[in-house]
Amino acid sequence: MTARPIFIGSEIYRGSSYGRWHPLRVPRVSTVMDLARAMDWLPPEQYVTSPRAKASALQAWHHRDYIKALQRAERTQEVGEQDKERYQLGTVTNPVFPQMFSRPATGVGGALLAGELLKSGGIVYQPGGGTHHGMPGHANGFCYLNDPVFAIQSLRRNGAARIAYVDIDAHHPDGVEHAFGDDPGTLLISTHEAGLWPRSGLLGGAPTTLNLPVPRGLHDDDMALIRDELILPLVQDFKPDAIVLQCGADAVEEDPQSHLSVSNNAHWAVVSALQNMAPRYLVQGGGGYNPWSVGRLWTGVWATLNGHDIPETLPEQAEAVLRGLEFKNNRRGRNPPNHWFTTIRDQPRGGPIHEGLRRDIQTLRDLARF
Repeated sequence: MTARPIFIGSEIYRGSSYGRWHPLRVPRVSTVMDLARAMDWLPPEQYVTSPRAKASALQAWHHRDYIKALQRAERTQEVGEQDKERYQLGTVTNPVFPQMFSRPATGVGGALLAGELLKSGGIVYQPGGGTHHGMPGHANGFCYLNDPVFAIQSLRRNGAARIAYVDIDAHHPDGVEHAFGDDPGTLLISTHEAGLWPRSGLLGGAPTTLNLPVPRGLHDDDMALIRDELILPLVQDFKPDAIVLQCGADAVEEDPQSHLSVSNNAHWAVVSALQNMAPRYLVQGGGGYNPWSVGRLWTGVWATLNGHDIPETLPEQAEAVLRGLEFKNNRRGRNPPNHWFTTIRDQPRGGPIHEGLRRDIQTLRDLARF
């Protein structure tokens, strides 16, 4: 078992963007790297640069013709109508940009490496991972490749027979469910906003695939109930050899792509609660489209995995990282509140438990069969 958690990162995330108007125009992984280093939380011995997966490795799940089309689109920076229709490339959601193959292939490379690093146990953090919508033969929902699928495959090749995949992104992980929805050796638990794209993941699922669509306005107390009454009991009963947590940051109140209201404390509580429930633990990123909220949340994930205390007020170097961010073409970037610069931790956001949530949790517990 590795003595200290390992952070898998890459400079490709600093130098690439989906375009001026795309939700993924904002810096995310590079902010986490910079902020963690400014806090003295990321020494060189805990950092590993992600490799880039080769096209041959990607064929373990993605179709060969799709991989070739994705490489061709990156090389030529254009997509013909036939490829656009067939592979969903060059669309508003999956645009052409200079690193449209290299960047997701780096995410898959990190996921494959994570499984290898965890062969004997330990903790790995890959904030550049979590692209859970990618399908075998086409891009889907900002995701050109599906690195969580490759993470699960890699963990299995490296000795993990039973894997629990927990997804707390605001969106349903339709690509991961497509891959493992009928696999009794993989427990899939997803919490996601009801009715939000891709509008899949209705309440229920197969015996080891459990979907909990949650209401708008979901807050910290709701999430604590889900954590304690659904996620933790099911993971414990499943007895996994490895846990993969997709920790998308788009469920927080400040994110522009969802209508949920949790604080980053809720995410960190899930990260912490799962940390000692299996010998292998991989935490990935995912959604998150406000540069301040996603950078602060994912940096706090790294602090949580390492047991670092999160200060009430950031040191000058860390504050400078956050003050250097921009959120162009979005109203949230015009007058950001001061605490987005000076703190990492949000104020908790609680309230009465939403009607029907306890009932839905019990429904899923009754469905689970391992």
